[in-house]
Amino acid sequence: MTSALNTMDAAALKCLVDAPDADLALIDVRTAGEFETVHIPGSYNVPLEEFTANAAEVLAKIPGTPVLICHSGNRASKAQRALNEQQLGHSTVLIGGVTAYENAGGTMVRGVQRWALDRQMRMTAGSLVLAGLLGAKFISPKFAYLSAGIGGGLVFSAVRDSCPMISALGKMPWNKVAK
Repeated sequence: MTSALNTMDAAALKCLVDAPDADLALIDVRTAGEFETVHIPGSYNVPLEEFTANAAEVLAKIPGTPVLICHSGNRASKAQRALNEQQLGHSTVLIGGVTAYENAGGTMVRGVQRWALDRQMRMTAGSLVLAGLLGAKFISPKFAYLSAGIGGGLVFSAVRDSCPMISALGKMPWNKVAK
């Protein structure tokens, strides 16, 4: 059973957040490092993997109507689909994520600045493809397999709608938060 996603644009969320009696649970499903870099005040950070594995527990601990937030809306949509599959009630996805919220004039909390995971992934994949092509030209033709492997991985991630490279990057030390 698939159900349509409930969404909200950034301007509407800003109005609700600014309302003194808003009963919202802003749940940010990005990694801890991304959350530390920039987030909406009052939001709770529960990374996507943790959220989908423990959604009932998370919702029991965080009062209010859940609004799911990520960088662009993709991970928040995955979180909402998980809630729907587990029949855990109504939630809303912020269209465009924290970027759209900030562009709509929403107040943001800023911490240690780091690149978003999708940007890190593009830099890593592009660098590896370029290294493979240069290595194939100047060192050994076998370096072309590196570029082919990265290209195949990107196709796989698009088909599966998940990205192993982003998962790996999310575990890197520069994306961790000091506790």
